[in-house]
Amino acid sequence: MTVSFFTAALSTWRAAHVAVPEMPADTVPLEAVVKLSIKAVPDARTADTLGAEREGTGVVFAEPGLILTIGYLLLEADSVLVVAADGRVFPATVVGYDHATGFGLLRAAIDCRPLEVGSSSAVRELATVLVAAHGGAGGTSRACVVSRRRFTGWWEYMIDGGFFTAPPRFEHSGAGLLDADGRLVGIGSLWVSDALEAGAAFPGNMFVPIDLLMPLLDDMLAIGHRRGPARPWLGLYSEEIQGHVVVTRVLPDSPAARAGLKRGDIILGLGGEAIGRQSEFYQRLWGSGEAGSSISLHVLQEKLVRKLNVRTGDRMEYLRPWRI
Repeated sequence: MTVSFFTAALSTWRAAHVAVPEMPADTVPLEAVVKLSIKAVPDARTADTLGAEREGTGVVFAEPGLILTIGYLLLEADSVLVVAADGRVFPATVVGYDHATGFGLLRAAIDCRPLEVGSSSAVRELATVLVAAHGGAGGTSRACVVSRRRFTGWWEYMIDGGFFTAPPRFEHSGAGLLDADGRLVGIGSLWVSDALEAGAAFPGNMFVPIDLLMPLLDDMLAIGHRRGPARPWLGLYSEEIQGHVVVTRVLPDSPAARAGLKRGDIILGLGGEAIGRQSEFYQRLWGSGEAGSSISLHVLQEKLVRKLNVRTGDRMEYLRPWRI
């Protein structure tokens, strides 16, 4: 369903300002919503974009002491502290991380009732939901799901069925998204300007749906990541501009940097096939083999079309000495 701008705006106002009796916020165990304080390892590669010290929200879910958050908070974490709603502080260990979905898992000896897990596929557009962040990040507020669609990120990331909610929350990282029954259906990832694809700015947040986690949960608990070979990774940021994939940043010492890609390059093709959309670029990259395989890119670089051979990498290898 495509929601009109007027309908989305009205539904957002109603969700934020009109009481919704059927949402049992008073009976949801909101003590399961905790604050996370993270320090990265010395000389972390992610410090320039994510900071050496980070704060966000985590939610105790599924079983006591198991905490779900957005994974970028945990990248290269050296120490993690969990601050409970009553102010108690617990050390936590990183249990698992999945780059494909963006989820991160922690474990701490916190003794609160976990949130129940719901079904993100059951939450439709225009539904009223509860955004639950820790108290210092604004606590809980109601929002409207204005869109459910694919999200394509500039950091070699793409998911289907993302939740786009409004009004926006600026302290969104790791916040829980709860359905009308108070069950966990998503985790907060981003602030976006296009929560609604309506040709005009409509700010909101993107939440990663919980349904993407459940098939991976046993693997992440057992070995820290999903089973199987890692996706090929280049180490570049890109944007789709007027039907072209434009490189906006190349990470130092990444596969892309070693192959000679530069900021401003336009990626025209991969493996001999033309690409125009960022989603096509990712699909062909991830379908080219496993991490460590070689691919060919045709790029427009300094007014010349060049063919570059790139030996792909594993993002988690790039971030070592960090370990799960």
